Amino acid sequence: MYRRILAWAAVALGTLAGAGLGVGSYTFIYAKGFSYMSNDAQVCANCHIMQHHYDAWAKSSHHAVAVCNDCHTPHSLIPKYFTKGLNGYHHSLAFTTGNFHEPIQATEFNRQIAEANCRYCHEDIVHQIDVGGGREPQDCIRCHRFVGHLE
Repeated sequence: MYRRILAWAAVALGTLAGAGLGVGSYTFIYAKGFSYMSNDAQVCANCHIMQHHYDAWAKSSHHAVAVCNDCHTPHSLIPKYFTKGLNGYHHSLAFTTGNFHEPIQATEFNRQIAEANCRYCHEDIVHQIDVGGGREPQDCIRCHRFVGHLE
């Protein structure tokens, strides 16, 4: 009796896993999931909501020196792809369900990444500002919110 139940459970679990893998693979391929692993800035504009940000970046001073990943993902390999995966999951869920704020807003996690990347690329000048001001370091984004995306 228990063997039949176990056999049935194994078949059911295998069927569900196979269906999930099949649907997930199809969705990943249909949505061009591998393209999101690149540094191509045009990939970020695949969603209509990001087109304005892409166009603004193309006109900005950062266009010649940085792509989306340079500002919006960590520079180390594992944290970079963890962030891309996490953001990809949240973006696909939000856009599929239609449950997102418009205009799109960065989370605190993503704001901290952008701040760290500003400080990484502009280390010399940021250090001079932080040390020379005699006060607590300020967030770059506080004053330079639209540098990468002209508004």
